[in-house]
Amino acid sequence: MIINRNNIFNKFKWLKDKNRPFIISADYDGLVCAAFLSHHMQWKLVGYYNMEKIWISKYGIENKKELIWVDLNILPKSGKSIGGPIGMIDKTKPPGLNSSCNLNTLRKLTHKNFNQKFPFSTLIFLMWLFKINIKKNLMSKLLILHSDSSWMKVQKYSTNVQQWIELLGNYDWNHLIDNVDDINFEKFIDQTFYPSLVNLDASTGFSKLKSKHLGIKSRECRFNPDWDENIILNLFELFTQYLSWDTPKLPVITHRINGQKLIISLDEILKPGLKKFISDNKIFSYAITSPKKIKYTIFSPLK
Repeated sequence: MIINRNNIFNKFKWLKDKNRPFIISADYDGLVCAAFLSHHMQWKLVGYYNMEKIWISKYGIENKKELIWVDLNILPKSGKSIGGPIGMIDKTKPPGLNSSCNLNTLRKLTHKNFNQKFPFSTLIFLMWLFKINIKKNLMSKLLILHSDSSWMKVQKYSTNVQQWIELLGNYDWNHLIDNVDDINFEKFIDQTFYPSLVNLDASTGFSKLKSKHLGIKSRECRFNPDWDENIILNLFELFTQYLSWDTPKLPVITHRINGQKLIISLDEILKPGLKKFISDNKIFSYAITSPKKIKYTIFSPLK
């Protein structure tokens, strides 16, 4: 099976639209996607979502039917998204995911296929989709591979990575992943790249992943739009410097919508079934974070 770009564009025709308003995940992965889409598609950043709160501008509210949710999966049938996490349970696909451009969903992978899920980030999916390569510069490469800790997944899940590269043909994968499984590559990350993120306040925590050679913990960057504008601007400036992507115009946030994020075991969902669980609980979005757990978000019906 080869995944065909044209089939994706035919199924999700809005992917080629210009000037779309969009909302991103409130983290590094969302910001680097924002820089890409703003530069290459002239999409307009109108807000952020962190699986608990939505921050959105007046323009985003006024154009809510046109919104694209990036690096996210949402369940309202009218919502469109470009997501990464596995969203299917036992071959059950909620109707709301029909408008989610998600490689795992396109391959019909479920919570039982965690070892086969797409190993890269939403950004790398977008770069493959639009056939955008990067400068042959180590910092440029690292800014891409830092998204969703993709470089560590190249090291740790090489068989799955190779399978996906074969599925996603006609792209310069060699330049992107060459020399990643190397101790000198890790030394540069540990001694140069990660310190540069720390200096920009763009390292707010660690994930569970560790590198293969030096045992480096993967750094994460999550931000709160209420007070972390410096992190957003610092990273956008870094993307402009090394990737030559224009800095997106920051949205003027006029609304913050508070929700509730919950965690539940998949066993509890399998009993009633996914569709019934979503309907009964009025779930806005969810993420299957392991073969055993799911995180989901609900909002007041008033919102």
